[in-house]
Amino acid sequence: MKLRFLAILLAVGCLLNEAVLAATVPVRYKEGLTHGFLVLSTTDGSPIAVGDLEQVVRGNQVTVRLVYHFKDGSLQDETTVFSQRKNFSLVRYHLIQKGPTFPHPTETSVEASSGQVTVRYTDDKGNEKTDSERMKLPDDLANGMVLTLLKNLPTDGALPEFSMLVATPKPRVVKLVLSTSDQDWFSLVGARRESVHYVIKVDIGGIKGLVAPLVGKQPPDAHIWIIRGEAPTFVKSETLSYLDGPLWRTELTSPVWPKSAENESKDGKAKQ
Repeated sequence: MKLRFLAILLAVGCLLNEAVLAATVPVRYKEGLTHGFLVLSTTDGSPIAVGDLEQVVRGNQVTVRLVYHFKDGSLQDETTVFSQRKNFSLVRYHLIQKGPTFPHPTETSVEASSGQVTVRYTDDKGNEKTDSERMKLPDDLANGMVLTLLKNLPTDGALPEFSMLVATPKPRVVKLVLSTSDQDWFSLVGARRESVHYVIKVDIGGIKGLVAPLVGKQPPDAHIWIIRGEAPTFVKSETLSYLDGPLWRTELTSPVWPKSAENESKDGKAKQ
């Protein structure tokens, strides 16, 4: 009887866990047309790449493309398509990483509805390989959508867990466990602003998840800063871009215009 009761508890626990994993984020703030400029840096502030984020909306479907061009000629090209009808849900995802920055050039494609996942990569010997399979993907898959989801979280209540597909190089789904740190402040031309600091821990799960911290394979925590209010927006992030890679910092940037010696005087004012 005790064994049967324990089995029932385990079964219920698994169902509850699946319910948590499948929880999707309701749309509170719809995404719109956007073109932003980003800079990718090491955590000590040294720029390594410049990025363009282009976002277009057709009906309730949003397409986001984020392209980073690295100083060494490397490329990271990420395209995410998601629905924002009632809850945010991934439609498809495509990521290309190639060049000297990435030890193993990789291309990952995900079709959420069919569960078709394809990973093309170069192994340690320089051989190109392909791993293609149909997987049972959770409804809360967050690839390419984490910033959007964080902007739409309520200001109170328990934080949800997200799922993410990662290439190791074999594709697998991990959990993203959210927590918040103390509010951090920054300044804009001397004016103080506050942001919510989210900490994201990767839960590998299973036996590998238990062993990973012991062998130094546990990915470092990611950090994302969001401004709350009636128009939540992204401020900064420090995240992992590839397996066993370093944390990189992403921040917004603005165009810098060249100064013309013919049109400006020494004190910086335009000549009349």
